[in-house]
Amino acid sequence: MIQTQTNFIFDSHAHYDDPSFDVDRDILLPSLYERGVGRILNAASGMESSRTGVLLAERYPFISCSVGIHPQNAMEADDAAMDELRALAAHPEAVAIGEIGLDYHYDDPPRFIQQRAFERQLLLAVELDMPVIIHCREATEDTMRLLQKYRPRGVVHCFSGSAETAREVLALGMYLGFTGVVTFKNAKRAVQALEAVPLDRLLVETDCPYMAPVPYRGKRCDSSMLVETIGKMAQVKGISLSEMIGATRRNACELFGILQ
Repeated sequence: MIQTQTNFIFDSHAHYDDPSFDVDRDILLPSLYERGVGRILNAASGMESSRTGVLLAERYPFISCSVGIHPQNAMEADDAAMDELRALAAHPEAVAIGEIGLDYHYDDPPRFIQQRAFERQLLLAVELDMPVIIHCREATEDTMRLLQKYRPRGVVHCFSGSAETAREVLALGMYLGFTGVVTFKNAKRAVQALEAVPLDRLLVETDCPYMAPVPYRGKRCDSSMLVETIGKMAQVKGISLSEMIGATRRNACELFGILQ
């Protein structure tokens, strides 16, 4: 696929700072651009990841970044970290606060620490008028409660909830991001949620190096594989591949304030 000015893939959530890309990052990233992935948002997972994401965005003109602390790293969210996040968020290629949220799968760190870190970062996003990238794993009730309290702009990424929860997210004016999970044989719930989301509220993402779509499942994921995810999304929505590429690109650019 050749990129044009009006039709390129936007990977709205990737982790190219992950160590699994250390061996070939500087070869892989330029090749993705050549294959039609015209924009990537590198999502942070903690303070070091936030710093590295800014450096990636400075090096590659097609990469933007978010800054933030993932719930599993919530212990990092002290006063000094919040001050540094505020400073990092001022970078011109920092376009969101995230990924932030709640993850109750392991309850580590404890839930009250995750909630405190989440609230502090929601407040920061509202203060800076920046969108948020939300991580929610087995914590739907508390996540929705805090989103309803602070009403940020943003996206619930790697959405794995029900169609009913998708409608609650939409009612807040937020977007929903879908990964290669929609291509899995057992992905009935993800597909039902996708069906419930209007075309103008959809984002597509890899969450790489995780969530590789069929037929790459089990391999290290990268943005070149998005065509499989987008194809499935287009099939579910009854539109062409090109139309889905365009819609998800426009949505991501609108949410993150990026010129198309």
